[in-house]
Formats: sequence, C-alpha cells, structure tokens
Amino acid sequence: MKQALVDDTEDVSLDFGNEEELAFRKAKIRHPLATFFHLFFRVSAILTYLCCDWFSSSFVGCFVTVLLLLSLDFWSVKNVTGRVLAGLRWWNQIDEDGKSHWIFEARKVPASNMAATEAEARIFWLGLIICPMIWIVFFFSTLFSLKLKWLALVIAGISLQAANLYGYILCKMGGDGDISRVTSSFLPQTVFQTACPDDFQKPGLEGLEIHQH
Repeated sequence: MKQALVDDTEDVSLDFGNEEELAFRKAKIRHPLATFFHLFFRVSAILTYLCCDWFSSSFVGCFVTVLLLLSLDFWSVKNVTGRVLAGLRWWNQIDEDGKSHWIFEARKVPASNMAATEAEARIFWLGLIICPMIWIVFFFSTLFSLKLKWLALVIAGISLQAANLYGYILCKMGGDGDISRVTSSFLPQTVFQTACPDDFQKPGLEGLEIHQH
C-alpha cells in the first residue's frame, strides 16, 4: 500500500515559477516613480500650453516654460522611462570615421527586479502615442486660428515627442527603417492589446537584441 502511494505521487510536479511570473506580470505598478514622470512632463507641457494665457500675459515666459517641459520629457522618456517601463533604448553614436549610427536596443530577458508589468507597458505606449497626436491637433488649431506666434512651439512639441515615438517603435519592431510598414502593423496591435489585454499573449523575452543603422 505504501509502495503504491509512493508510485502515485512520484510523477506529481508543481511549477510555482510560472505562477509567480504570471502574478508579477499582472501586478499593477512596479515602478511608480518612472511611471509618474513618464506622463508628468508631457501632460504638464500640454496643460501649460492650454492654460498659460490664463495665468500669465508673458508670451516669452509661457514659451520657455513649455519648451523646458518638452525638453525634460524628451530626456526622461529617451533615457529613463523607456528602459525601465518597456525594456527599450535608442541612441545615436558617431564612429571613428565620423559616420553617424542609430542604435536600437531591446532587452528580451528582464531581470526580476527590473521587469515592467503589463500595466506599465500599456501606460508607456499610450502616453507615447496619444500626446504627439494632441500636439498635431494643436498644430492645426494654431493654423486655423492664425495664432502663428505659437507655431514654432507646437512644431517643437511634435518633433520632440514624435522622435521618441519613432525611436521606440523601431526598437520594438527590430530596427526596421520602413516606418510606414512598421506603424501599419504596430499601432493597430498596440490599440487592440490595450483594449483587450487578456486576448493577447506577450512574446517571450529572450536575450538582448541590438539593431544598428
């Protein structure tokens, strides 16, 4: 009888690692500071642009404040929040011959203390996509309302935020330089994954991929 019990239980194995990893990925926010600053500067720039006329009559003061917020957002998203919240990084370097190379890097196996959750990844991509669209709306509203003095600031907002969006899309899609093909496949996928996160399974993260252009 004892031998039978032993035989019945020998093949039983419990894999708690996958359950712990799944629970970790389902967690809400693991990096609250990075998540906060990913949205803080870009949302502050938009709100300041909309409301600066109510609080100040100085065009130069408003212009400099919004441009400073946009610059801080560009630096923080490019150098900090993209790496922490999405495991992505891009930059430009010049070799010994003076040639410029764009490097797109994706971390495929995040360390347990560095990995981002699904909620953080969704916040990262939604903030990265929606805010440039808002600045594009500002561009057309500035043209139609003939407030041309704000045009340079709006173009700066579009340029800085679109640069980060373009760089991170290339990181995500493996450094493919064909932006029309990349966006046509990536943006709908991001929207559907955000709307129905349980219907999509994230690809396995393995190794470190570096793509150089």
